[in-house]
Amino acid sequence: MTDDLVFSDEQETEVQRDTVVPWQVLIVDDEPAVHEVTKLVMSDFEMDGRGLQFTHCYSAAEARTVLEQRQDIALILLDVVMESEHAGLDLAKHIRDELRNLNVRIVLRTGQPGQAPEEQVIRDYDINDYKEKTDLTRRKLITVFYAGLRAYRDLMRIEHARQGLVRSIEAISEVCDSNNLRSFASAVLSQLNYLLDLNGEGLCASRVSAYTANIGHGQLRVLAATSAYSQLMVADQVANLPPAVQAAIKRSLAEKASHHGERYYAGYFCTKAGSESLIYMEFPEAITEQAQELLELFSRNVAITYDSLLLRDETESTQRDTISILGGAIERRDSASSKHPERVGDIAALLARLGGASDAEVELIRVAATMHDVGKACIPDQILTKPGPLTDDEWRVMRTHASEGHTLLSQSSTRIHALGAQIAQEHHERWDGSGYPAGLAGAAISLPGRISAIADVLDSLVCASCYKPAWDLDKALDYIRQESGKHFDPALVELLLTHLDDVRLIYKN
Repeated sequence: MTDDLVFSDEQETEVQRDTVVPWQVLIVDDEPAVHEVTKLVMSDFEMDGRGLQFTHCYSAAEARTVLEQRQDIALILLDVVMESEHAGLDLAKHIRDELRNLNVRIVLRTGQPGQAPEEQVIRDYDINDYKEKTDLTRRKLITVFYAGLRAYRDLMRIEHARQGLVRSIEAISEVCDSNNLRSFASAVLSQLNYLLDLNGEGLCASRVSAYTANIGHGQLRVLAATSAYSQLMVADQVANLPPAVQAAIKRSLAEKASHHGERYYAGYFCTKAGSESLIYMEFPEAITEQAQELLELFSRNVAITYDSLLLRDETESTQRDTISILGGAIERRDSASSKHPERVGDIAALLARLGGASDAEVELIRVAATMHDVGKACIPDQILTKPGPLTDDEWRVMRTHASEGHTLLSQSSTRIHALGAQIAQEHHERWDGSGYPAGLAGAAISLPGRISAIADVLDSLVCASCYKPAWDLDKALDYIRQESGKHFDPALVELLLTHLDDVRLIYKN
């Protein structure tokens, strides 16, 4: 059973009750009187603004069951002699060796010191204190509680710091999109909150600068939030915040400065690029100047990191758009549609995703596949736009666009250009080995090359050109089916044909 010895005022808010969590203490003793006396003596104890909550076990076996289910016990007052002469010692060993709970503080209490000599127990068991029951006056018991709970608090700070560092490192390693940045910011916010021992709730928000207004539309977006505000991570908005919180944020935005009250902090920081970042936190007790400084440091670093991420995203978006525009310009030389490169990229991305590629790999092949025909820039107009059949000599020139594209794109060492060079070189190779320029067959053709071959042929058939009218999509898909195992990788053809709804969606856009 449990007895909560901290009685909250009925008018206290729900947030305050939730943030001030009592210290969890387990009493393991077969004498009911020991439980009652301990409760009575410690009824008004408080440390760091937190009272005590006791859990009572009257045997080591009962305590084993409790400890296997709970991880929040800070201090155990443990009797030695219960159902056996060494029940308490066996339980201590079980806690450390089998449950692997190294954080809980164990104070051994015995009424029969001769049964377990202090020197031997301290040497052989991982306990934190050893007391005779007759020696535990109120003053000494309070000292035991302070020492045990402070040690537990400090150990948990270290453990939470380690967990927060792990979360932060994981988030940093995947900080390629805004969602992962939010995960990073939330982990740091939570960790900072705990390390300061503030028991606070809050959020960090950012309003992006002018050059990224097309991404954020000038709106305040939530980057990080503790549990009380976690629902904001879904919609990014702060419109539903309590009026007092909204007022504090608006004040910081209007004054472009941080401010704080006795139990809240509203930090403001603006990066050199113009992005505005805010952090709002509220606490159950007054905050120190040191806490304010650390909160401002957090806000500043999140703002700078977010600003850099947006700049990187904008740069990558510009590169993708430039590649798409140039690909379309080249395509218009021999096709009525400038959408061919874009659709080839979409079909290639679809096949890559269906084949199990990661999101990053899917986007990489989407952009790289749009460059498959870049070598056509080296083909003379009289050959590229000739409406009738090409002569043998003209075909030899036309086929050089694959190797020419590879040469052009190989001048850059970036991943996207390297993949584009490979696709340009291989997108006319055939599964049966009758393609060009190298006559590769089967798995000797790279997977991106095999994927792009299907995407290029399918969309080339659907698009009108100077030498043929456009085909109906179903007719083009029939051709892909007929060429399975000859021109195309059979496994990829099957993937395509079993997801026709996704293919048709590409052509509806």
